[in-house]
Amino acid sequence: MTPAIKPQPEGKRALLADCHGAAAGRTVVDAPTIALVGCPNVGKSAVFRLLTGIRAGVGNYPGTTVDIGRGVWRVAPGRQVNVLDLPGTYSLDPMSPDEQLVHDLLVMDSPDLVIAVVDAVNLARSLYLVAQLREQSGRVIVVLTMTDVLGRRGHPIDVGALRDAIGVPVVTVDGRSGGVPAELGEATVRALAGAPTPARQVGDQFAGVDPQLAAAAERFEWVRQVEQLAMGTGASSPKTTGSDRVDQIVCNRWLGPIIFLAAMFGVFMITTKAAAPLQEWLAVLVEGPVTSGLATFFGWFGWADGVVASFVIDGVVTGVGAVLTFIPLMIIMFGLLALLEDSGYMARAAVVADRLMRAVGLPGRAFIPMIVGFGCNVPAVAATRVIPNARHRLLTVLLLPFVSCNARLTVYVLVGTVFFGANAGYVVFAMYVLSVVLVVVVGRLLRGVMFRDISPEPLLIDLPPYHLPMPRLVAAVTWQRLRAFLRTATGIIVITSAAVWVLSATPAIGIDRGADGASDTAGFGQVSVADSLYGQVSQAVAPVFDPAGFGNWEATSALITGFVAKEAVIAAWAQTYATDEPADERDPGELGALLQADFEESSGGHAAAAVLAFMVFLLAYTPCLTTLAAQRREIGMRWTLFGVGVQLVVAWTLAVAVFQIGRLL
Repeated sequence: MTPAIKPQPEGKRALLADCHGAAAGRTVVDAPTIALVGCPNVGKSAVFRLLTGIRAGVGNYPGTTVDIGRGVWRVAPGRQVNVLDLPGTYSLDPMSPDEQLVHDLLVMDSPDLVIAVVDAVNLARSLYLVAQLREQSGRVIVVLTMTDVLGRRGHPIDVGALRDAIGVPVVTVDGRSGGVPAELGEATVRALAGAPTPARQVGDQFAGVDPQLAAAAERFEWVRQVEQLAMGTGASSPKTTGSDRVDQIVCNRWLGPIIFLAAMFGVFMITTKAAAPLQEWLAVLVEGPVTSGLATFFGWFGWADGVVASFVIDGVVTGVGAVLTFIPLMIIMFGLLALLEDSGYMARAAVVADRLMRAVGLPGRAFIPMIVGFGCNVPAVAATRVIPNARHRLLTVLLLPFVSCNARLTVYVLVGTVFFGANAGYVVFAMYVLSVVLVVVVGRLLRGVMFRDISPEPLLIDLPPYHLPMPRLVAAVTWQRLRAFLRTATGIIVITSAAVWVLSATPAIGIDRGADGASDTAGFGQVSVADSLYGQVSQAVAPVFDPAGFGNWEATSALITGFVAKEAVIAAWAQTYATDEPADERDPGELGALLQADFEESSGGHAAAAVLAFMVFLLAYTPCLTTLAAQRREIGMRWTLFGVGVQLVVAWTLAVAVFQIGRLL
């Protein structure tokens, strides 16, 4: 007879309700709480996905889990438990906000059961955390991963001996390709039905020494004994693996950066070239059947030329169409990055970037949020929680807006294709290189002026063995990131597009349009964009950009809209020029011709220099409002506003320099 699972106490319900809010995932009221804990990169998030079915981020590099994942595991027929995926930590001695959170949840608000995920390849490193868990009163199960990798290296592990040495259930799980073993569910049910294990006292073997040092010394001795029992005393010395041989090249001081740049160049070139057919198909779908269908629908009621039809078609549908044309770019970019992550390369990229980060005064692990920032700056800001030092964390958050996110990519592709044709891919790649240069240069300046007290720290990072990327995992990660992007961007773009339409339809007061000099203001929805409130505000701001070569109000209006969301720049241009968005950013058609004409005029015939200045300003100026909200949450309003000021000054200065030098060349 299967033991009954005891109801969850009131305190555990509070833990689930208050930890990260309802948005963190599904929960079951009055169900036990299980916490997944483990060192970074041991496969913990993969185990979480297997248990709950939630496609959480599963990257093959440290620092993947920066927030608490939450889901429901059907542990047995008719029985469910709540599962928390805690951030990775090497011990219960907190050195960063994430590790402090793990400490508080495990020590102060102990869950009903802790599942410790242990990497068989790096057994000793994971066992120290297990040793600390044994010192807490509670229930513990050990899940062993990477046993297949260890077996291929000729060092099989004795699971039975490990179970006896630790004194808790040990279950082997293949988080990459396997399912949930029935043994794990049975062990969980038994553990939840049993009494908690009493806390184990440590430090007695080393009397006379500082209590903390004594406890640590005893843990290390225990880890040594357990590893010896599990691996066998006659095990041969570790052999040089294929991963080790590859790392001699990939992590080389000189070859490493070249390989990394080549990999990123390949990602951007493939993204810009492969997305075109899919973008064209989606744009045709929106501009053809969807738009014509809506026009026919409004025509049935006699509203085809009315304000409502214009708002829905020209305002809302334009915004949705902009989101849809981003999808192929996002899928390809996220998919390629997921391939690099699942292969194990991104951890090596952090090693390669360590020297670059040290030039700014940041630790190598700051590279992880930077990589996330190339997808979206919002989760990148949250990812800074893996950085232990508060001053390092603050500087990283201030520099992240200079990392070129995917939202800017579509604008790069459109503008690059219009003005540089077949060389657009090189221009786009150059923008990403400039993004890295800005991080380093601005970081050096800020460090020299305001962060003189910080110093670089040594990089401590686990290099996972290389894997052949698994299509199922790559697809899961790609979908999870695409869904997060769409969830954030869709609402912002639709609201922004609708707002731009309203402002474009609202006549500015006192526009002199008559021959006699009298005010001749058209009604709502009947005014030209240039004479609208939107156009007049843009015209008032435009002279600021005259020294940069794009002091036309059409470019200025797009930048104003981009302050809300960079994704909306193209949609804003489409509404400004009263034309459809391009079916394919690589074949922009009428919109491209209008852009060329305006940049030629505003730059005095130096359109190429002006458009490069525009792209540089788009790269460096204030991030979207969502990123600003994330920064405010992490570093406060004062530092966020300081960052906005720095970004605007840097963006304008660089744009002016690019144009003024470019027109001479």
